[in-house]
Amino acid sequence: MTTDIVIVGVGGMGREVFRVICLINRAASPGEPRWRVLGFVDDYPTEPDLVLVHRLGAPFLGPTRRLSGLPSATRVALGVGRPRLRRETADAIAHYGLPAATVIHPDAEIGADCVVGEGLFAAGGARVTTNVVLGRHVHLNQNCTVGHDAVLGDYVSVNPLAAVSGHCRLAEGVLVGTTAAVLPRLAVGRDAVVGAGACVTRDVPAGVVVTGVPARPAPPSAPDARPVVMAAHGRQDEVDHPA
Repeated sequence: MTTDIVIVGVGGMGREVFRVICLINRAASPGEPRWRVLGFVDDYPTEPDLVLVHRLGAPFLGPTRRLSGLPSATRVALGVGRPRLRRETADAIAHYGLPAATVIHPDAEIGADCVVGEGLFAAGGARVTTNVVLGRHVHLNQNCTVGHDAVLGDYVSVNPLAAVSGHCRLAEGVLVGTTAAVLPRLAVGRDAVVGAGACVTRDVPAGVVVTGVPARPAPPSAPDARPVVMAAHGRQDEVDHPA
């Protein structure tokens, strides 16, 4: 069986989603489900990103309004790395009524008795152990780990090589930066950011950026807390910590 899919976002995250879909198709045995990528949509694509999409051999369909009129069985994959932007994108396209795709790399591992929300993206080497809850549109990037009994809310991103320990609670929109660690039984509040390489040893309040070992709130003047300009699904957006 083949299912049509459209990737939302032509940036790096969208192109990573495309690569994983191609690997899923390559690994599928005869008779197993496969994806057919109809193309990418993006409201504000950059020319360099369009060139890279073209080099992948995938069509650019145009703005997100091209989702209108597609068959109701068509799936959408959100190729948007930042949790806040991913949430905004999901809200913006919800009225098209297309279900979200769950995309799991053949070399990712989702353990026993895990609850997986729609729209999960799991990159190569991502490891989820057992009795874990993953919300909607969670992104698990390369070689990250999520321990037993953890709960990750909607739109959480765990960046490459980060470790979320057992019994942790990550609220909606949390970003755990590259190589960061959240120690067991801790809670990280909504839209908080754990900076790259940080080690969380106590609960993190909502909306706070923490950095360092042990992780502490980053002052506004700290380099890791300054806004950065980033292309993500069509806009140059200022985000907090580049995790």
